[in-house]
Amino acid sequence: MALWRRSSSWLSSCSRSPLGAAGIVNEAKVSPEIAPDEAPADEEQDVDEERWSRLLPELLTDIVRRVDAGAERWPARRDVAACACVCRRWRDAAVSVVRPPLESGRITFPSSLKQSGPRDAPMHCFIRRNKSNSTFYLYLSLTHALSDNGKFLLVARRFRNGANTEYIISYNSDDLYPGSNSGVGKLRSDFLGTKFIMYDNQQPYHGTKTLKSRSSRRYSSKQISPHVSGSNFEVGQVSYKFNFLKSRGPRRMQCSIQCPIGQGTASDPSKDKPQSTSSTLSLRNKAPRWHEHLQCWCLNFHGRVTVASVKNFQLVAPTGTSDPWGVGDEETVILQFGKIEDDAFTMDFRHPLSAFQAFAICLTSFGTKLACE
Repeated sequence: MALWRRSSSWLSSCSRSPLGAAGIVNEAKVSPEIAPDEAPADEEQDVDEERWSRLLPELLTDIVRRVDAGAERWPARRDVAACACVCRRWRDAAVSVVRPPLESGRITFPSSLKQSGPRDAPMHCFIRRNKSNSTFYLYLSLTHALSDNGKFLLVARRFRNGANTEYIISYNSDDLYPGSNSGVGKLRSDFLGTKFIMYDNQQPYHGTKTLKSRSSRRYSSKQISPHVSGSNFEVGQVSYKFNFLKSRGPRRMQCSIQCPIGQGTASDPSKDKPQSTSSTLSLRNKAPRWHEHLQCWCLNFHGRVTVASVKNFQLVAPTGTSDPWGVGDEETVILQFGKIEDDAFTMDFRHPLSAFQAFAICLTSFGTKLACE
């Protein structure tokens, strides 16, 4: 049954009527009010949010904790992400319960992609390449197989920008172009493709260097907020050593990555606050050995790589450069990348690298490098 109200035209006529209140009976006009089941969507959302937020804090935390404990991996972990989307109180409860990848070894929120990976064991991922449009997709492995359906994490596309090459990295594969609002970072190479600079669209640490140029603005048409910087923040570099003499051996690479020190334990998907401090982590590729019987260079990938390729590599921290993260000795592989099919590659990373940083480093391996091979 529809509710009713007096129309605005009646209010104006009533104010001019000499009968005053007595004229209400004869002069009143009515118009249909929106029924409760036809209320605007935003009003219904406010009512639902208020209803869900009335739960006791102890009960709410226990609910989120039970959901988190019962969702070991995706797709079951979508229930944890759904809890954080109910309302602000549910999101705060999820943030207090869900542990970051460093502690749990799980990726839950988009912000987890820029947090350090697990310390005890590597996180297994794989990359699929689409040669037709130069697009690369990063997935989280859901099984122990080398490649499965996976959980989509990030996507990157390669563009030519004058004499340089750029990789735009984004959460959204349908919104992937320079200046896209969904971009989370990018990778830029020099003319020879031997030196790459990694940029983050949001300031990850205080004091991060910015790239200020018109071509590197985060938003192409307008700024969402005047408080959001339009610059890109440099978070790492990757360089390949020249090999003009064509001496025997695979590519040799060195990485200089900015990694957080004393990263917090909360994983808030709604806030992107810069870390207080960071330090430079130096990595180099692990030297392979020459196998006389096979007549090739070999590295032990522990069954995670099945196809020989010049793109395959393992990154380790040289002696004396692993502090303050304590990543172990030179035998501890921080990141390994290798080919398993024509357009499929495995990517295994661990603390202190994040999924975003590991993905960007692996992107540097694609493409021909005549000066290094």
